[in-house]
Amino acid sequence: MSDSRIPIDHTPYDALLLLSFGGPEAPEDVVPFLENVTRGRGIPKERLAEVGKHYFLFGGVSPINEQNRELLAALRKDFAGNGLDLPVYWGNRNWAPYLVDTLREIATDGHRRVLVLATSAYAGYSGCRQYRENLADALATLAEEGLPELRVDKLRHFYNHPGFVRPMIDATLAALDELPADARDRAHLAFTTHSIPDAMAESSGAPDDPARGRPGGAYVAQHLEVARLVAEAVAEATGVAGRPWELVFQSRSGAPHIPWLEPDICDHLESLHAAGAPAAVMVPIGFVSDHMEVKYDLDTEARAKAAELGLPVARAATVGADPRFTAAVRELVLERAATERGVPVERCALGALGASHDVCAVACCPNPRAPRPAAAQL
Repeated sequence: MSDSRIPIDHTPYDALLLLSFGGPEAPEDVVPFLENVTRGRGIPKERLAEVGKHYFLFGGVSPINEQNRELLAALRKDFAGNGLDLPVYWGNRNWAPYLVDTLREIATDGHRRVLVLATSAYAGYSGCRQYRENLADALATLAEEGLPELRVDKLRHFYNHPGFVRPMIDATLAALDELPADARDRAHLAFTTHSIPDAMAESSGAPDDPARGRPGGAYVAQHLEVARLVAEAVAEATGVAGRPWELVFQSRSGAPHIPWLEPDICDHLESLHAAGAPAAVMVPIGFVSDHMEVKYDLDTEARAKAAELGLPVARAATVGADPRFTAAVRELVLERAATERGVPVERCALGALGASHDVCAVACCPNPRAPRPAAAQL
């Protein structure tokens, strides 16, 4: 991918922040990490230890921090190799390196205009607004400490950028090749993402009708668009038209009485088996890297369910630090910088939904508990 269509000029920005969820890196980190994730919800430590059992299966270590280190290194290499002299920092929402500490480092290093890449490609409260709330909290802390003011702007949602979609297409094709030869052409595609409460999904995105002032449906719509793009590209590459596919969900964590997006991936595998499907490929389009919710919910639980059913399955890799994705991030940085300078540029996006907005509206993806300040909004 080339960004020759956009000037190699990052001004007015002087730093990029890779902002992620974070994860434990030792068994003793698991409960404190989960306390950070669930703060304010009154969940006892005993319950958190039970919730954290899948981390203990992996030695108490989530893969996400190491994967972020790899992405950080890949971004720095890509930027340097393409003449983009922009420092890249990394901070987390729930574990070290903490966001507030990283922003403090950025301010101390003399930077003032910061672009933010959140490791979530889609609209939604948890994937976008909550990160912007965390940014607002951290900036307020720095102001209390008397540090110079930072302005932060978040890069647009990149779910339909070719640098995100095309690696998933190749990963799906590679996963199909792992299946028994006589099942590949009839294998189903199960596109997976994190389940969220129905009400949160319905309120996700920018307001679709200013008169109503209510957003709606972006989380599911954006995932369906990516699933369609991947499915159509796979059909073209394999010559298999009409291959069945469905958007399914995983990693539900809420109270049983609250409706969440369905079907769950394990329930979906049962349905496929009952309907006589010969095989399935799980394609985790909702995740940037192979972190715990991929390693446990798909590679452990879902594979165990498939083995119990006798249903052959394969799992497509996530995008991770694929060079096409790091090039896409570079494009997004240069695109946003040019826009801030008033220079018109082409905004890359595949499919029918077009490029996402740069700045979130106040009504975007509302906090389901109570309104809170959020950074990088109109």
